Amino acid sequence: MSIVRAALDVPLPTLFDYTVADGIAVAIGQRVIVPFGRRQMVGVVVETAAASEMTPERVKPVRQVLHDSLPLSAELLDLLRFCSDYYRYPIGQTVLSALPGRLRSDKPVIGRPALSYRLTASVMALDLESFPKRKVVQRRILARLAEGPCNLAQLRSLSATAGAQLKMLMEEEWVESFPEVLIPSTGSGRTANSIQKHSFDNAHTLTGEQQQAVDAVAQASGYACFLLHGVTGSGKTEVYVHLMHQVLQQSGQVLLLVPEINLTPQLENYFRSRFPDVNFISLHSGLGENERLHNWQQAQSGAAQIVLGTRLAVFAEMPGLALIVVDEEHDGSFKQQDGLRYSARDVAIFRASQRGVPIVLGSATPSLESYHNAQSRRYRMLRLTGRALAEARLPTVRCININQTVMHHGISENLLREIGQRIERREQSLLFINRRGYAPVLMCTGCGWLSGCKHCAGKMVLHLNDRRLRCHHCGYQVRVPHACPDCGNADLHPVGSGTQRVESVLQERFPEARILRVDRDSTRSKRAWQSMREQIHANEVDILVGTQMLAKGHDFPALTLVGVLNPDGALYSSDFRAAEKLFAQLAQVAGRAGRADKPGEVLIQTAFPDHPLFRALQAHDFDGWAASQLAERQMAGFPPFVFQAMLRAEGKNEAEAYAFLNQARAAAVELRHAVEVFGVVPAALSRRASHTRAQLLVQGAKRKDMQQFLRAWQPLLDALPAQKLRWSLDVDPLEF
Repeated sequence: MSIVRAALDVPLPTLFDYTVADGIAVAIGQRVIVPFGRRQMVGVVVETAAASEMTPERVKPVRQVLHDSLPLSAELLDLLRFCSDYYRYPIGQTVLSALPGRLRSDKPVIGRPALSYRLTASVMALDLESFPKRKVVQRRILARLAEGPCNLAQLRSLSATAGAQLKMLMEEEWVESFPEVLIPSTGSGRTANSIQKHSFDNAHTLTGEQQQAVDAVAQASGYACFLLHGVTGSGKTEVYVHLMHQVLQQSGQVLLLVPEINLTPQLENYFRSRFPDVNFISLHSGLGENERLHNWQQAQSGAAQIVLGTRLAVFAEMPGLALIVVDEEHDGSFKQQDGLRYSARDVAIFRASQRGVPIVLGSATPSLESYHNAQSRRYRMLRLTGRALAEARLPTVRCININQTVMHHGISENLLREIGQRIERREQSLLFINRRGYAPVLMCTGCGWLSGCKHCAGKMVLHLNDRRLRCHHCGYQVRVPHACPDCGNADLHPVGSGTQRVESVLQERFPEARILRVDRDSTRSKRAWQSMREQIHANEVDILVGTQMLAKGHDFPALTLVGVLNPDGALYSSDFRAAEKLFAQLAQVAGRAGRADKPGEVLIQTAFPDHPLFRALQAHDFDGWAASQLAERQMAGFPPFVFQAMLRAEGKNEAEAYAFLNQARAAAVELRHAVEVFGVVPAALSRRASHTRAQLLVQGAKRKDMQQFLRAWQPLLDALPAQKLRWSLDVDPLEF
């Protein structure tokens, strides 16, 4: 009998020993079905051993070895071990959470064959001009297949409805499918598909700065981390495209990480148009279980040459990985806020180092951590200082002092006047307000009652369209009351503005204007955002009203005016990163204006027009702003000059939550490590979903000191009584 150690999806920081009968081969990284208590579970074999420290009768046998998928590589398992250790999360849950849902199930995976499509023999010689012209998408598909076979992913780059149209063509026997022949990857990650030459649409001539950036990365030998700091509209994507082209010529795979699921479809279409015959897949939470498994296996076999995904894609198995790109690297969405609380950007950097390949972090407003690393030469700085289009200029930024102008329900007369001028010129305007709903709160004018949530410390937001008060923290909602619950006064007023209220004010002022609201409420359906984006590009919209969904990565040529409403709250936040986030957000949303040949203008409504943050935005001076922020951080002892970990606890009983954290603090102090342990404090939202929330911050001057402390502290935390609590350890926290 040999012993294997398996990772299981259980909250225990250990591997579990099982026996394997002689004659049964089990590879490291292979999935197995094993008994655990009274149930059976899927595990991943991480180690083998000659003997177990447990008594023989306690070591149970592996029930089944699953051969329905390729084993995980030693490289990926090493990456997951690092994440488990660094982020102090159980090894089994770390390994299993990195896999597609189908591979975590004990049901056998029946892989669907990868299909390609071609014209049927009967229509190969047919003149496509005879095909009905009204069937535009079907004509595009036939024209593409006339050039040679391709898969569904490549056909989808022609149109979002390609799947349905292809089905009709197959029913009418114009097109037929056949299985792709994929050769499993060798150690180099090369496959039958990946060593074929690819078409490259070299549509854009690189600017001098872009060419320098491409050359710097291409000439890197082994691991190197580059920070591509380019102003909005400077053509960072074009740099990515040319780097991908060079990697694909060498038969390598590329991993491109983006922060938002909303950015994947447009980037997918763009890269497919530039690499029409490259096998390109996406990995994100919007995919169905079967599609995600299929795409993950394409990456694992080496058949997928470009993998585009959100943060979880950083764990995609890629045997031929030769380049990693993290777009909008500063974005907080790369940090997972539950379960394994990892930063996909930081894990990507470790993975590039582990693999010995270059990684490019791209942003117009780099995180201060990355910027500091570039300044101290841990990363190499690459700059794009001008917009890629010669005729495009950075937008003019002006501040409107709301204390000295006429306001109409939160919108200044100056801004309304500018919007009217854009409508006359058939140009688009964007009003950015980072709060959905009609108004942040409903107030009684008689007694001062506010629409608080009975389960949270926050307020319920008024949603006028469906006459509801809704809590955006826990989801609790009630109908809007006819009178004040406290004093019976019927005079209830909305206070502040949300996207819905801004939309109604604009409809009243510009009744003929075509207004589109883009927020989480208006984009709930699967194709809603794609349809909206098509409307914007077709110039079928005059005014956009939106939240941060519109702030990054989008290119709207007709958009020339951006109005920013209510940005002042972040200027005096208790979160030391609030100003950094606000600058990035405003710089990103400002960058949507004037990206083509028409000049752009940004109007920021504020009560503090002379604030240094707004001055820096007006001068497009990120370097000056970053330098002042870093000086403040260093003086105050904040990251990136220290390293932090946050212990959070929540429970229905306030005393129990605070008792747990105080015991944890006492244990931390007794360890006498080179870290600073702060006091227990309420969380920023001290009560959510009827649970009291509190936290304890620890910080150290060196990453090594922090890691040594956490390794010693974790077992003590596990031993504390916490039956009625939820607690978590967050290493390098972003939320306070």
